[in-house]
Amino acid sequence: MSSGISAPKLTVTVLGSGTSQGVPMIGCPCPVCQSADARDKRTRSSIFLTTPQATILVDTAPEFRLQALREKLAHLDAVLFTHPHADHIMGLDDLRRFCEIQDAALPIYASKETLAPLERIFPYAFTPHPHQKVSGYVRLIPHVIEGPFELGGLDITPLSVPHGAVLTLGFLFSHRGRSLFAYLSDCASVPEPVRKLISGVEVLIIDGLRDQPHPTHLTVSGAIEVARAVAARRSFLTHLTHEKSHVERTREMPPGVEIAFDGLKIDIDL
Repeated sequence: MSSGISAPKLTVTVLGSGTSQGVPMIGCPCPVCQSADARDKRTRSSIFLTTPQATILVDTAPEFRLQALREKLAHLDAVLFTHPHADHIMGLDDLRRFCEIQDAALPIYASKETLAPLERIFPYAFTPHPHQKVSGYVRLIPHVIEGPFELGGLDITPLSVPHGAVLTLGFLFSHRGRSLFAYLSDCASVPEPVRKLISGVEVLIIDGLRDQPHPTHLTVSGAIEVARAVAARRSFLTHLTHEKSHVERTREMPPGVEIAFDGLKIDIDL
């Protein structure tokens, strides 16, 4: 007989699954950009995670306000940043609403290479000013990621991966020694040390930009190879272009590999 008490879960929500220009692309008449399938409307890549203890956002895409409204997101405990490219940071000012709701500054976590441009682009969010006493302004507490750390009952391991000429951070989220979820949104390859860290992960979301080679992103086949090599139980491709529709891509996927889409929710038992 059921006790009626549900098991605690980590829920991963895909806020955005698109590449840096989004889908549909401006001025593009292709079938995917003109598609009526909601899964082909791909905003810029971002996710958030909820546990019984916390809600954690990864990246602030340019559409973050619209993504948050769509998902009825009303509380954040922390924000992680993968890297400082425009498609991953330009929604940062919309964190102001969460500072207002919570009447508190919001902790953010990033490498020093990412924090430096964030502080340059959004100085008012970091430098104390008289207006920051007013809760309607964005107020951030920066934390430099230098190694594993803990948030919301999760152990978080940064994963350094090449993204063209720069390094970005992916993240492995673990709980009591279980590798629950890994997120690698922007990477041209996944080095062997990172593969070892995420070996056997229960869920993987990984960059699978397109079929043709790209200097800063994994191809679809490259992403599938990584998913198989690390023996992820379930894998999802993200950071997708407009070259193929959700339906077309799904038909091509091998068992255990799926296509992410905006609004996708993945529950993982803790």
